[in-house]
Amino acid sequence: MPINFETKTNAQNYSEYIIIGAGPAGLQMGYYLEQSKRDYLILEADKEAGAFFKDFPRHRTLISINKYNTGSDDPEYNMRFDWNSLLSNNDELLFKNYSKRYFPDADNFVTYLKDFADHLKLKIAYNINVVKIEKKEEFLITDKKGKEFVCKYLIIATGVAKPYVPKIEGIELTENYASVSINPDDFSNQKVLIIGKGNSGFEMADGLMDTTAIIHVAGPKSIKMAWKTHYVGNLRAVNNNFLDTYQLKSLNAVLDVHIDKIEKKNDKFSVSYRFVRAEEAKKDVEYDRVITCTGFSFDDSMFSENCKPKLTINNRFPDQNNEWESTNIPNMYFAGVLMHMRDFKKSTSGFIHGFRYNIRALHRILEHKNHDSTWPCYVQKIVPNHLMNMVIDRVNKTSALWQQFGFLGDLITVCEEDQEARYYEEVPVDYIHNSEFGKCDSYFVLTLEYGPLHDQMDPFDVDVIRIKQSARENTNDSHYLHPVLRYYKDGEFVKEHHIVENLENEWFHEVHKEPLEQFFEEILEVNTIRINSIING
Repeated sequence: MPINFETKTNAQNYSEYIIIGAGPAGLQMGYYLEQSKRDYLILEADKEAGAFFKDFPRHRTLISINKYNTGSDDPEYNMRFDWNSLLSNNDELLFKNYSKRYFPDADNFVTYLKDFADHLKLKIAYNINVVKIEKKEEFLITDKKGKEFVCKYLIIATGVAKPYVPKIEGIELTENYASVSINPDDFSNQKVLIIGKGNSGFEMADGLMDTTAIIHVAGPKSIKMAWKTHYVGNLRAVNNNFLDTYQLKSLNAVLDVHIDKIEKKNDKFSVSYRFVRAEEAKKDVEYDRVITCTGFSFDDSMFSENCKPKLTINNRFPDQNNEWESTNIPNMYFAGVLMHMRDFKKSTSGFIHGFRYNIRALHRILEHKNHDSTWPCYVQKIVPNHLMNMVIDRVNKTSALWQQFGFLGDLITVCEEDQEARYYEEVPVDYIHNSEFGKCDSYFVLTLEYGPLHDQMDPFDVDVIRIKQSARENTNDSHYLHPVLRYYKDGEFVKEHHIVENLENEWFHEVHKEPLEQFFEEILEVNTIRINSIING
């Protein structure tokens, strides 16, 4: 529900929780605070939700997939292939109701976010442009017009909105991805340099290829393809048509270079290179246009010195502990893309289909920490067959563990005295080991993970990825996404079990179930007599 603040300048409005930013992360966090009936408010600088997506991506096609048909009617399973929907209890608020395109238009997503905010009546104050955040006992937030807001817990969901500019002499002379023209006619017959080998750089290159004379895409590191690393932030196939034009000698090129200097000479740009692959050989190349497409970083300009979060990863992210809390400002939390600091370039916290689950976990952490709520769980008798079935059921449908591979896990704590196991879903793995959970006498952690060599091999080389018959016995050889169960005793890792990979990602055959049940039996040391005695009470 939009909130209109007609308060006087410097009048204070108190909320227990304040979220800054009504993008997908702010809305998702607001949804969970609304569900738990907490006192919260979302502050948004724009007049409506999702303002970032009005401008980005520049060429207006999302690279987050929207698989309309999956062959399944299981909503949890279908979220594996829906990378745009936020989590809610309203089936109408699924993105598939807004577009059937596999790579949808960004404008559809803007409409979706607006509807999400409106239909769920989230408490949002629009046109509140925050310019200053201070902290004494609580947080004091001031907007551009002098309105003040106070909260006990502050959640920053502003994303990475400030263009990241590398330290290159003359970089200020270049145009930036955030503001450069995207009209191909403006680049007709020009020689263009694009700095940056990520998705934004190749999105720009693909968008300009029709009219330019030559495009060079440059950076010091080799291109990493998402299909090889399984990290969706690396170069995606939807943006890599440009690579064909390079490898098939059609004027364009990808340069592995250090850029030392950019100079403006007679309406042209002279760029000084050191080639990585040629023993630092140097060369100056002339261009008509130079565009910087090196991504975005966190903007900390609104924070006062006594409230400025520590930054990390080239100052692109706020530093966080395993509860997504600032490491130097207590009660300041981060949601959305900013959560990616904890699994940077490893999993999917930098993307909606990953951080929506992080935010659900953060809400559970806050509910436990601030309101004495317990993490939801299922209670089960310690019977290997029963535990095996619970694990098999989860790995065949879970979206959270599928998207947040290796980062979120299901936790099974074992209480031998009560002969009970407690099953907790979607807990951050590092949080498990460093929280009260990690103090349990013994517990299992279930994750989905790729094999250890996934980022070093060609996934299309059949001779490399062929699963030998012995892999049925040594399941640790699985390269593709597969379930992994690890056992811990007295806080120490003891043993792990890999469920062998499957082409259809279906882990309900005997080759998957039988070894898993044996693993539980071995760990829990349960014999047939004991099992029967437990079952019979």
